[in-house]
Amino acid sequence: MTQVIRIGMDTSKQVFQLHGVDASEQPVLRKRLRRSQVEGFFCRLAPTVVGMEACGGSHHWARMLGALGHEVRLMPPQYVKAYLKRGKNDAADAEALCEAMSRPSMRFVTVKTEAEQAALMLVGVREQLVRRRTQLSNMIRGYAAEFGLVAARGLCRVEPLLARIEAHEELPAQARALFAELGAAYAAVQDRAAALDAELKVWHRQSAPSQRLAQIPGIGPVCAVTLTLKVPDPHVFASGRQFAAWLGLTPKDHSTAGRQRLGVITRAGDEAARSLLVNGATAVIQQVRRGRRQPSPWLESLLQRKEPKEAAVALANKMARIAWKLMVSGEAYNSGLAAGERRTAA
Repeated sequence: MTQVIRIGMDTSKQVFQLHGVDASEQPVLRKRLRRSQVEGFFCRLAPTVVGMEACGGSHHWARMLGALGHEVRLMPPQYVKAYLKRGKNDAADAEALCEAMSRPSMRFVTVKTEAEQAALMLVGVREQLVRRRTQLSNMIRGYAAEFGLVAARGLCRVEPLLARIEAHEELPAQARALFAELGAAYAAVQDRAAALDAELKVWHRQSAPSQRLAQIPGIGPVCAVTLTLKVPDPHVFASGRQFAAWLGLTPKDHSTAGRQRLGVITRAGDEAARSLLVNGATAVIQQVRRGRRQPSPWLESLLQRKEPKEAAVALANKMARIAWKLMVSGEAYNSGLAAGERRTAA
């Protein structure tokens, strides 16, 4: 067979479609494999470049093919879509992957190690537990209100509310039993979430990049760990602005004929990382508005011109740019720069 210089591989649970080209960019390989045949096929193939979409299971296949001597390039699916010709099938997807990976402007996803995947799993499981805890607390407060037992918002109010429910003698037996079941589920989720928080803090203390990111106002250990794991190689981004755009913190651009039209933020990229940055920025703004934090001149001017939610997104954008700079340079956060800005403004 003619030497294959590049292979696009469309993956799924059981079916894998290959599309390979030679040095003259002519298709020389079109093959459909079952899952059990993939490793054996690439064992017999001379080392080449393999392109795949960064989707479920792609990092496993990238590690496996890399161990066999092949160079693996993972690409975001939305970047590959532009190279898909008319029609949608496995063969067309593999051809689009083969074409997309040859473009000089294509950006690739860094292959994660098994340890990094395990840490990301820790972050994901914790996020689901936090959502479940919020769901249970809302259910308890909502059902309790139907019986005249009202509690203020906040997780610290749930356990006192459960104690009031237990002491409420006029409550029907069926409702009492269901509240007890919800309370037990809430306690179990609360304990498990606390245990995962402790594991996350251990990982944070052992990671120098994560500790540097946590020095940025508005970024805590959870956000720092998430950014460190989601972006193992920050050098794939040319600038902090590009990193913020990847997170979806820049406005949509629909400009034409020299007329600039900017809309709301794109919400592209990783939702969890973006949400953590915006929540952290919101917390910083709340502290400033309550007089507990001295704002920089930039933030003070922003709060005078924008609503708090808009200011939070703008601050999250700035935090993302600072985080990218620290990840690329390896420097620590210099809080003296902001203090110098305040002194200059004064």
